[in-house]
Amino acid sequence: MLSPDDFNYALENTRVVLAPARRVDTFGTSLFNYFLVTEAMDTVNLSRVREGHIHAERPQIMTPQNMARLMLEGFGAEGERYAEQISAQAARFAFLKYGFRVSKSDIRSYDVHESLEQVAGKLKDELEVKNEPLTALLTGVDDGWEVCLLKFMIDLINASAPGNLGDFRERGML
Repeated sequence: MLSPDDFNYALENTRVVLAPARRVDTFGTSLFNYFLVTEAMDTVNLSRVREGHIHAERPQIMTPQNMARLMLEGFGAEGERYAEQISAQAARFAFLKYGFRVSKSDIRSYDVHESLEQVAGKLKDELEVKNEPLTALLTGVDDGWEVCLLKFMIDLINASAPGNLGDFRERGML
């Protein structure tokens, strides 16, 4: 279990070296490939590469009416009034719910006896040649590698949401 300091350290030290060229698909499931390079804290020039897949499920529209119903459980009259105010301004609000799945069985890990910068640089060169639009290369912290991956997923949502919302609006779904 990571301490709060270790958790924050992992967040602060997550870097996207090569971002996916595509965003989360609006109307289907996306399968992103990732390479996460970390450096051993107790050994010089020892890096660990983790490869895996992130399954991004189709974003779901959460209307203000649905959000209001979710928020109302256990609330009284004041909560109902607030939910009614949100519902009355439905055109101003749109929420998307994203779902991600990472399977431990999809993860492959191997050690390389080079520095993090060298390994990440070589991998970046290889991946740029392959030109796979759903592949990402990250660097991060070994003990908090899962936090690094979660941060990447949140950043991916933030980058995808405006385009996803636009797609829903173009089809008259918002």
